[in-house]
Amino acid sequence: MTDGAGAEAETRTTGVEVTVSFGDGWENDGEVGGQAAADKSGQGVVTAFGQSMKTLRVRAGLEREEFGRRIGYSASTVASFEQGRRIPSPRTIEQADEVLEAGGLLTVWKEQVERAQYPVFFQGMATLEKTAMELLSYDTLVVKGLLQTKEYMRAVLAMRRPPLDQETIEQRVTARLARQDIFDRRPAPLLSFVMDESVLRRRLGGRSVLRGQLEHLLLVGQKRNVEVQVMPLDCEESAGVEGPFTVVTRDDGKKFVYAEAQGTSTLQTDPQQAALAAARYGIIRSQALAPRESLEFIERLLGEL
Repeated sequence: MTDGAGAEAETRTTGVEVTVSFGDGWENDGEVGGQAAADKSGQGVVTAFGQSMKTLRVRAGLEREEFGRRIGYSASTVASFEQGRRIPSPRTIEQADEVLEAGGLLTVWKEQVERAQYPVFFQGMATLEKTAMELLSYDTLVVKGLLQTKEYMRAVLAMRRPPLDQETIEQRVTARLARQDIFDRRPAPLLSFVMDESVLRRRLGGRSVLRGQLEHLLLVGQKRNVEVQVMPLDCEESAGVEGPFTVVTRDDGKKFVYAEAQGTSTLQTDPQQAALAAARYGIIRSQALAPRESLEFIERLLGEL
């Protein structure tokens, strides 16, 4: 899999594959246990990159304001990059390298900085998403991060208790948006999302935020490699009573199961358990409304707002 705690979740010493707990959850953004350690671990990379950027900027004789103007940011944001308080996107790193004529001294950091935007325990799952040939997701509480709009992301993150500071919220919004590149990747992975009707009715952030989110789901649901389905509240049977989970099939055909609940997350690497989860998802999908019916259902919900 990947580096960090998310790396090599498969047990090597016994030859047996097990469930690995990585501590705090990511989609729900808890702030205890594993999260603190994860954030601290990635901070060293971000800080080192920021120092390199500052050194190259000073060498080029550019003030923060001028440098920021050339890469499309304010001087205060440049300061945040240089001080390791904000993580730049891969595109921003490329622009900075070009403006400072760094000859690749900054772009060489791209992969490490991108990994650092996720908690250590989630880095394995983030890498799986980048190499997935198929992703199946069932959600019961909030819209999946891969499907969230910026406004919905900010609303959900702002509801964390204890509260997150605004800079942390924006950093996590950037990280989630980066994950959505999966929709435009080639070859296109097969993506299936089933969510409870209650997720679509919950007005997190208010009526306008929910309206934007539902409109976004309609757009994404029209992509040829994406299926969005709704599990209606009046459905008398559901194989999803054990809660939300995600099944990812890597490009080599190996399946993994990721789940989060109340401050903990697990990445299941046992082939038998992964196969069972995939079979369970198949049942859930069959019990939910068909993709076309689901999009029509979402349109009706929009009409009620």
